[in-house]
Amino acid sequence: MLQKQLNTPLGPMTAMSDGLSLNGLWFVDQKYYGSTLPKLTLLAQRPIFAKVQAWLDAYFAGEDPTVDFPVQPAGTPFRQAVWAQLRQIPYGEVTTYGTLATVVGDQLGHLVGAQAIGGAVGHNPISLVISCHRVVAGDGALTGYAGGMARKQALLRLEGQLKTNEEHVSLRKTP
Repeated sequence: MLQKQLNTPLGPMTAMSDGLSLNGLWFVDQKYYGSTLPKLTLLAQRPIFAKVQAWLDAYFAGEDPTVDFPVQPAGTPFRQAVWAQLRQIPYGEVTTYGTLATVVGDQLGHLVGAQAIGGAVGHNPISLVISCHRVVAGDGALTGYAGGMARKQALLRLEGQLKTNEEHVSLRKTP
């Protein structure tokens, strides 16, 4: 696996790739940082890293950039199902852990608790590109973000969901 440090206005991020796909993207001080990084990774320059940096630059410029590079996070089938749903949350919108639990439960054919969803969301290995910051509590309260609450607020503010350092968003539910 290959890795490269990328820059954002909210701090440096480490990107991990197999050389073709983005396999990980973490703020360097976030919870579960590098949880899927193998022990041996090489610092390298590959086209995928330039594409991810361009995506980050556009995102932080207030755009809704298209993900035009392959994204392949490693995880259990349950986590993969949750992360697939995170990718469906449109820019500038949020959803709740409970809504995700219903949607993923329907897909899997059994009940899924919001707490299990929270665990999968929190262990998302590809921050920002897989939009875990867009998940809030059922009442709109900002809860949990492995990158830290200040970053979650900044990201939601960037996307127009918060005006200041609010701790609640108006829910316009998205499946």
